[in-house]
Amino acid sequence: MGILKITNGVLITPYRLIRGGTIVIENGLIRGIHEREVEVPDAEEIDAGGQYIAPGFIDIHVHGGGGYDFMDGTEEAFLNIAELHARYGTTALVPTTLTAEKEDLLQTLDAYEAANRINHRGAAFLGIHLEGPYFALSQRGAQDPRYIRNPDPQEYEEILAYSSSIVRWSAAPELEGAIPFGRRLREKGILAAVAHTDAIYEDVLEAYENGYSLATHLYSAMSGVTRRNAFRYAGVIESAYLLDMDVEIITDGVHLPPPLLKLVYKIKGADRTALITDAMRAAGMPEGESTLGSLKNGLKVIVEDGVAKLPDRSSFAGSVATTNQLVRNMVRLADVPLLDAVRMASTTPARIMGVESRKGSLTPGKDADLVIFDENVTVSATLVNGKLVYSNQLFKTHDDLFNVSQPHV
Repeated sequence: MGILKITNGVLITPYRLIRGGTIVIENGLIRGIHEREVEVPDAEEIDAGGQYIAPGFIDIHVHGGGGYDFMDGTEEAFLNIAELHARYGTTALVPTTLTAEKEDLLQTLDAYEAANRINHRGAAFLGIHLEGPYFALSQRGAQDPRYIRNPDPQEYEEILAYSSSIVRWSAAPELEGAIPFGRRLREKGILAAVAHTDAIYEDVLEAYENGYSLATHLYSAMSGVTRRNAFRYAGVIESAYLLDMDVEIITDGVHLPPPLLKLVYKIKGADRTALITDAMRAAGMPEGESTLGSLKNGLKVIVEDGVAKLPDRSSFAGSVATTNQLVRNMVRLADVPLLDAVRMASTTPARIMGVESRKGSLTPGKDADLVIFDENVTVSATLVNGKLVYSNQLFKTHDDLFNVSQPHV
């Protein structure tokens, strides 16, 4: 791989905007960040045309897109989802499962490992996120109630032994067995997250002390203030604000209205908040009927009003967002500065997933994962490890150089 020089861009660094800046890439890594154009002998040059050049977006909670779901359990599904989301600026993602039978989870893990070995044309994989099956039935949302259960050491030890690709696991901390489960995940270096839960503050505090460090899709499928025998108790939402936990939010413009987006930003800030799509298979597809989870035994849903819903419209069933929409909505709906919106889509999720040493910012020595976009956060080009994996018409002249290819079929 040669040297690439991208000029005439507005570079979004961790600390500032550099207008008219230049970024130099060599062997898949960022070699230099410059405030002006510099001479780089033998470099291929791309003119960014005054557009923004940002660190690639990192989606740490995503289920599917382009008509595929990770629970389909096939290499084809994994690869096509990675390519679909790369079109919208995602350079790394954490494939996420749904509550399911153990055998289906193991099949998905197998498919992940097979696809990860040959995934060179889309967003990179950072490991698997198991969302469930250890949830509170009362906060199941669109999770299939047939498979919800309490943590079972015999089961989760088998799953943990089966694959080393698990990097995150979401569970309800108030369930019987959830605290030792959190400790076990911490021992294994796996991120434990609070999700689909009716816990109160005391439950969350104990969980936080025992390894749970992230609130999965804040406000969605979790308790707020409740009353028990006339006494009020703080729920998971309030606990996430009080404790030094990280939070992730679905900023599709539907799951959370602008006042709540502003509140999360005001209290947790850009350094504790990650933007996620929670996208299901209908992301990037026309609205209409779809399926949440695998085609074999998933839940039928309807996609309308820019979101997936259960057929009776009693609950959302995942978003159809893409990462560039998340950034755009934080700027337009929550009045967040672009620098912070990008941080919540790149630097913060990289730190949460423990990959900040190599991803998440425009810093010399890190992976050359970049996204180029205009003032509307419409993506013009996406680079993963210095390779162009998506480009629009503005960059079509460079397709041959970077071997941009058609999606898998």
